[in-house]
Amino acid sequence: MTIIDKTIQFVRQQLENAEGGHDWFHIERVYKNAILIADGNDCDLTIVKLGALLHDIADSKFHDGDETLGPKIARAFLENEKVDEITIAHVINIIENISFKGGNFERKFNSKELEIVQDADRLDALGAIGIARTFNYGGFKNRALYNPAIQPNLKMSKEEYKNTESPTLNHFYEKLLLLKDKMNTDKGKKIAEARHQYMENFLSQFYAEWEGER
Repeated sequence: MTIIDKTIQFVRQQLENAEGGHDWFHIERVYKNAILIADGNDCDLTIVKLGALLHDIADSKFHDGDETLGPKIARAFLENEKVDEITIAHVINIIENISFKGGNFERKFNSKELEIVQDADRLDALGAIGIARTFNYGGFKNRALYNPAIQPNLKMSKEEYKNTESPTLNHFYEKLLLLKDKMNTDKGKKIAEARHQYMENFLSQFYAEWEGER
C-alpha cells in the first residue's frame, strides 16, 4: 500500500462523522481538483496529493478554534508512516496556510504545491457544490438563510470571521464571491470563472423569489 493509499484510508476514518461540507467527500473532491490543476504544472505531485488529503484533517472551526490540531495530527500520521521530514514540513506548511480566514490573512509560506491545493480547496467553495456546502453549514450552525437588515461585513478581522453568526447568504459576499480573484493558477482561474457565474445566477434567482417576483 502506497503512502497515498494509507493517507486516504486514514483520512476517511478520521472524518467518518464530520459535518457534511467538511467530510471525506469534500476531501475527495479537493484531491481530484488538485490532481486536475497539477497536470501540466511543475510541482511535486506527492506533496500536492498529501496536502489535499490532509488539509482539513481537523478544521479549527470544529475544534474550538484550535488551529494547531490539524498540523499535529497530520505530522503524527506522516511521521508514523516514516515520511521524510522535508515532505512533512511542506505538507504542514500547506495545512497552515491554505485557509481563507476572512481574506485578510497573509500567507507566511509560498510554493507551487500550496497554490495548487489552495485553488483546489477554493473551487469546492464555488459553484453548485459551494452553494450546497454553504447552506449545509448554515443549517449546522442554525443560522438564518437571509436577513436584509444584516449587511455583509467585508472588513472582518480573522477573529470576527471565525466567530460570525451572520445569515448564510452573507457568506457569499464575505467569502465565496471573492474567491475568483484570489485563485493562483491559470487552470484554477478558468474553472472558478464558470462556477462564480453560476453563483451569481443563483443569487439573482434567490432575491427574485424572496421578493415574490418569480
